[in-house]
Amino acid sequence: MSSILTGNLGYPRIGESREWKKALEAFWSSAIDEPELQRRMKELRLRHLKVQQDKGIDLIPVGDFTLYDQVLDTAAMFGIVPKRFAYAGGPVPLSVYFAMARGSEGAPACEMTKWFNTNYHYIVPELGEATPALTENKPLIAYREAKAELGIEGRPVLIGLYTFLTLAKCPAGQLDDYIARLLPLYAQIVTELEREGVQWLQIDEPALVCSIGKDDMRRIAFIYDKLHEAAPGLRIMLQTYFDALEHYEETVSLPVQGIGLDLVRGWERTMRQLAEHGFPEDKALGAGLIDGRNIWAADLKAKLVQLEGVARYVAPQRLIVQPSCSLLHVPVTVRRETKLDAGMREALAFADEKLDELVLLAKAASGERSERVDSRLEASAQAVRRLQTSPWRVKSGVREAALHIGQQPAERSAPFAKRRQVQQRKWQLPFLPTTTIGSFPQTAEVRQARSRWRSGDWTDAQYEAFVQERIREWIGIQEQLGLDVLVHGEFERTDMVEYFGEKLGGFLFTQNGWVQSYGSRCVRPPIIVGDVEFISPMTVKESVYAQSLTEKPVKGMLTGPVTILNWSFVRDDLPREQVAYQIALALRQEVKALEEAGIGMIQVDEPALREGLPLKRQDWARELEWAVRAFRLTTSTVAPETQIHTHMCYCEFHDIIDAIRALDADVISIETSRSHGELLHSFEEHTYDQGIGLGVYDIHSPRVPPVEEMVRIIERSLAVLDPELFWVNPDCGLKTRGTRETIASLRHMVEAAKLVREKQSGPAKP
Repeated sequence: MSSILTGNLGYPRIGESREWKKALEAFWSSAIDEPELQRRMKELRLRHLKVQQDKGIDLIPVGDFTLYDQVLDTAAMFGIVPKRFAYAGGPVPLSVYFAMARGSEGAPACEMTKWFNTNYHYIVPELGEATPALTENKPLIAYREAKAELGIEGRPVLIGLYTFLTLAKCPAGQLDDYIARLLPLYAQIVTELEREGVQWLQIDEPALVCSIGKDDMRRIAFIYDKLHEAAPGLRIMLQTYFDALEHYEETVSLPVQGIGLDLVRGWERTMRQLAEHGFPEDKALGAGLIDGRNIWAADLKAKLVQLEGVARYVAPQRLIVQPSCSLLHVPVTVRRETKLDAGMREALAFADEKLDELVLLAKAASGERSERVDSRLEASAQAVRRLQTSPWRVKSGVREAALHIGQQPAERSAPFAKRRQVQQRKWQLPFLPTTTIGSFPQTAEVRQARSRWRSGDWTDAQYEAFVQERIREWIGIQEQLGLDVLVHGEFERTDMVEYFGEKLGGFLFTQNGWVQSYGSRCVRPPIIVGDVEFISPMTVKESVYAQSLTEKPVKGMLTGPVTILNWSFVRDDLPREQVAYQIALALRQEVKALEEAGIGMIQVDEPALREGLPLKRQDWARELEWAVRAFRLTTSTVAPETQIHTHMCYCEFHDIIDAIRALDADVISIETSRSHGELLHSFEEHTYDQGIGLGVYDIHSPRVPPVEEMVRIIERSLAVLDPELFWVNPDCGLKTRGTRETIASLRHMVEAAKLVREKQSGPAKP
């Protein structure tokens, strides 16, 4: 049998010990200069390429590495920089590059939103003011470096023109205009790559799996016709992922030499498409059989059967075994998880282990069935079987309750209009009440205290005393600032999902399982490995203590079931819906415990409600139905006077306004400072008649916005929303911000609310 090649689509950029994050933050704090940053980044970049080379990957991606975000890199490569950053042309300086991502004094950052339905955030390009020009050929630079330094014949990675434009802020009706402006620049890139002798170019077009129309397919055909004309000798792998192709026949007919397909999330649809239409004999198929978005080790015997099924339609010499998507979405290596039970460790595969799986699968499929290969195939199957039969995998009571979810109450006992009257009498809040989203700065002191406690240097009592001291300090700060509804600050929490996973049954945690969320922000997602159950109250102690320090209401703070699901690595043997219901029923017990302890405002955050939706709109309705039900299962049993808040951030809210309304939360806060105008337009078209706060400043930037800027945002919001239902709050939690900037920004926010109160309803009461 002909030898089957292996390919990778992208490697985690953060490093085994988060060296990438540490270098960036050292640079931003002026601890290192730009040459030192670039030196460290090159060292890390080459190390990652060497790992893939040593493991025997045939087609190694180059150019997937970035100093912040791959979409931002593409915008910079084409000189697409908003005027507010005072860019003068040529290669984009690092100062401008980071200002676009993080903001600068007088120049708000570009919008940030989710990369398709993952928890990775990208920087949204702004096309309106741009005059595109090729500032530097980044794929060519990456190719030359890999070849010169390591002798690697790399496969450069480029975000496709159609996907780039769908991810960008493109003025209405000007898509074709921007295709005309950017296509010659793409043609220049591929021409230079062909001239350099590049053998394969990976063009990522994940937008091709979304719900796109025939007109868009005609645009895509036009783009690839022109690219083929520009570089007829360059082999292009048109790479898709996250689902099956929307227009299979048209896509596989494009003038490219390879098509990469996600055979994990798109398996059933893609196999139907292959059976019905076949696959072109003049193209390679990138078979994405190893899951690039989850951390479970593959049953390689089962994967081999799947690969044999694909091989019925594609000759082995035209098959390339790949991950389903870039390995950006998983941690680097299981090797460092020394505290995990050996049985559990064998059930996991991070990026490095997935590369090993690719190589083994390709060898087995190519007929290299040595004793060593066969034993490793059998070992992978045995590891999966041992996981599935583990005694802690199933808890019958939990499983039964989630399966019979229709018997559980999922509606509040009174409608919002009636609840609002009861809550107004109870809370006596002012017009335009001010609050925050939940967390306050996780300073070095806070992190050190937690580290001492976890290492055993501090007792539980010492750590609790420290947390209470921070709560007391920030309750005082909030009262001094004049906020109306307070929070305890979440100083006891590392991460909004990890914290709850550590206290619920059914979760597993790693030491070094870090993945990038946005910029240098890395998270360590918990692993849902068994049925999820409530053990004991998780947040009551801190909430009650905070409430004892003030006469003002203090919100209890929980992470919602859909966000816990979407921000975890989820078991793959149950439907996601059933896992969400298990989490919801566990959280409902926590909500009950808070209410019984006297906490009358409870915030259940669902920032990930939108991001987990399928990429094809025809699949949304069912997913939103169970996501909304999971939230309502969590919150529906409270009394009418208990006020339920929720929070969402960084996604396209206008797509799911009806679902947001169906949550039936008393107050929802939504990120909007980077995309305020677009969301307000949604509210012009769709009435929202429950409590709402649109974030008035961007917490992901160190910039302190002036009062006048926040006043403008509030007043624009009140033009389309009921002022009597409007709340004033930041975009998101404040854990990543510094103390001084946090206090300054909140002071400005409270002042802005007071100024608008005076304009709208006379002087605010003292």
